[in-house]
This record gives sequence, structure tokens and C-alpha cells, in this order.
Amino acid sequence: MQPLVDMTMGAAGPPHEVVLKLQGGDGWELNVWATFEDLAKLRCVRVAAWDQRRSIAAGTSAGGKVFWCGPGEGSDPETATVLIGHDDEVWDIAFLIPVTLVEKVGTLASERELD
Repeated sequence: MQPLVDMTMGAAGPPHEVVLKLQGGDGWELNVWATFEDLAKLRCVRVAAWDQRRSIAAGTSAGGKVFWCGPGEGSDPETATVLIGHDDEVWDIAFLIPVTLVEKVGTLASERELD
């Protein structure tokens, strides 16, 4: 069963255009500061498998870079991973979220839609 994750996108000041908020109930919240251009890349997250070194760098959070990974071989095909840290090899925080949500973020960013 996929976790329930809420998503909002709001305006942010320079050098960012967007603040993306992902929230898993009362348990966790992730704020990602990014540009529309970077987040639009997430439309193709399904081919960004971490085990093939194809993660997508898009945004910053908690002083670290944010890397988005699609489902890898042998993993749940409907789950994406968000990694936060120095790079996608040496990361500090990871979240598992529905891959369709990541694709939705990419689509909204490509259309420059905010809440």
C-alpha cells in the first residue's frame, strides 16, 4: 500500500522560484527549494533508477542537495526515493513516496502551476 503524502507548491524568493512541501500525515514534512526548470525534470523520474546512477538532482533542503530516484530493478515499481545530502551516494536522509506524486510535481512545474 502506498503511503499518503500531501503536496503543495508555493512561490519562493530568489534564487529559487518554488518551495515544494511534501507531508506524510503528522509524521514528517519535507520542504524543497527549487526552480521550475529543475522540478520539471521529475516528469521522467521512472527512468531515474538509483541502481543505474540516473538520479535527478532537483532542489535543496536542509542545506543539502535533493536527488530523486525512480524504481530500481526488483523494487516496488510505484515507489520513488528522495535522497537529501552531499550527493546521491553519500546522503543523509531518504524518503519513499509514490512515483506518481513525483511525476505530478514534474508536470505542475513544467506548467509553472502553484497552489
